[in-house]
Amino acid sequence: MHKSVPFIDLKTQQALIRQQIDAAIKRVLDHGNYIMGPEVAEFEQQLAAFCGVKHVISCANGTDALGLGLMAKNVGPGDAIFVPSFTFAATAEVVAWVGATAVFIDSLPDTYNLDPASLQQGILTAKRAGLKPVGVIPVDLFGQPADYNTIQAIADEHNLWIMADGAQSFGASYHGRKVGNIGDMATTSFFPAKPLGCYGDGGAIFTNDDELAKIIKSLRVHGQGFDKYDNVRIGMNGRLDTIQAAILIEKLKVFPDELVARQRTADLYNSALRDLVSVPVVISEATSAWAQYTVCLPENVDRVQLMADLKTQGVPSMVYYVKPIHLQTAYSGYLTATGGALPVCEKLAARVLSLPMSGYVQAADAEYIVNAVKQNLLELVGV
Repeated sequence: MHKSVPFIDLKTQQALIRQQIDAAIKRVLDHGNYIMGPEVAEFEQQLAAFCGVKHVISCANGTDALGLGLMAKNVGPGDAIFVPSFTFAATAEVVAWVGATAVFIDSLPDTYNLDPASLQQGILTAKRAGLKPVGVIPVDLFGQPADYNTIQAIADEHNLWIMADGAQSFGASYHGRKVGNIGDMATTSFFPAKPLGCYGDGGAIFTNDDELAKIIKSLRVHGQGFDKYDNVRIGMNGRLDTIQAAILIEKLKVFPDELVARQRTADLYNSALRDLVSVPVVISEATSAWAQYTVCLPENVDRVQLMADLKTQGVPSMVYYVKPIHLQTAYSGYLTATGGALPVCEKLAARVLSLPMSGYVQAADAEYIVNAVKQNLLELVGV
């Protein structure tokens, strides 16, 4: 008999904490401070403690978090910002918002994260194009941090700042530092499907820089100065709703246990599938939040057929991401590190596949998933 496995199991989590969530929402309804209510500051403080970072500024979503970071750094026309092409478009989108030029960087074949050698190449490409390299936005793809020590050395060499895009990696760590406490600043998203997700949109910016935090707080509320009618800079309306902050406070309480469960599921997947596919590699001295569990299929496997076969057995799968950003119509006018193709991320886009992952994948379901993958893979390659 076929099961029906959720790709991301939010229902089980909600059932576990529904009583606490209901009470948290009721408290907000009772006090009526729906915008910048007390739960917002409380959540920011708890998040700062969780990450070991000095400042957390919550905001409306992960894209606004990135945008606020660029605005705080006064990025504009003539500036080059280096971003991986193999990720969601938001990382590049914010560069276009401020009129700067995105330079797309290739990926590493094993971790899927930004390739430092390609970053070096991209910096040279930007300079040849007459642009000023100012910042790099590594993305912690699928849950694990990029190789920040190597990236930091390149950034120092070329006087670049780093904004770590931790939308998929919140809860992970790198060389003893939690995501949020890496780079000149970091961002994350609380989109419902993220490792720590709310019941709507939300995001946050993290920094240890007092002045940067002050500027971001102003930008988040229309660029206000002494009060909201004294605007000292051009900002945005980027506040996190009080109700979402209240929900996230409750979700943060169970988050450490969920990270342990995600790792347990990833370990099971790795053990069962490593002989058939390229399983994700987590670099030394790092952990992953396992936002997605993403494998790279052999070249002789028809991915579309495999996904269809898995679906008939109640196993959903997804492709993140079908088309790298530099190949998308909206971004065709921007630069790539090579001035042309980015071969690794283009190859990955054609072969990656993500399997169900959350903090609530039961062992029996995980076994069912890997057995279905193995069975269908072997049939497709004629074994």
